[in-house]
Amino acid sequence: MRTPLTTVTGAMAVLPETNVNTDAIIPSAWLRSAKADLARGLFGARRFDDAGRERPDFVLNQGPFRSAKILLTGENFGCGSSREAAVWALARFGIRCVLAPSFADIFYENAFRNGVLAGVVDEATRAALAAAVDRHRDAPVFTVDLPGTAIVGPDGDRHTFMVPPHRAGMLIRGDDEIDLTLRHLDAIERHLAKAKLERDWLHDASTDTRQYP
Repeated sequence: MRTPLTTVTGAMAVLPETNVNTDAIIPSAWLRSAKADLARGLFGARRFDDAGRERPDFVLNQGPFRSAKILLTGENFGCGSSREAAVWALARFGIRCVLAPSFADIFYENAFRNGVLAGVVDEATRAALAAAVDRHRDAPVFTVDLPGTAIVGPDGDRHTFMVPPHRAGMLIRGDDEIDLTLRHLDAIERHLAKAKLERDWLHDASTDTRQYP
């Protein structure tokens, strides 16, 4: 059981590029130890130079974005390898919601499995949110309301995002896939009992311990 997620309130950082891959999100150099600091490794090659100094032009090194809770980015976010650590790094940094016009399939799955909301916004909404962040750079505080599938900005403007209802429900309840399975345990047991009656030959074969030449 994870911590339920209903709303995310905090600074929204904008990373406007498209096709941001998992190696950019968490470079492999930050994955060489089980004790790696994934929060520091988030966009590590872009946040730090070769000497480990911060690059002041990168958004997560600037003012309120140092503690961003929401990331607004471009199409096909999380493409490339199936590196689940990309989601771990976002979560360790404190980002609980990523908004983009589209996500790479495996990253999308990994996000929800790790309690990070991946919300789909259309291009007009993405542009409007980016403009609102630019207007309020000193206090770019937004609220993402998961039950209402709404994003509320500093001006009070409301925008919508898309998320499948079953995925939203799992985040709101704090369920993982095991929790979801256990919620349907009675139905699973009824199905197994019915299947045993209807296909007893299959059940018998699966439990047959005799040896055959």
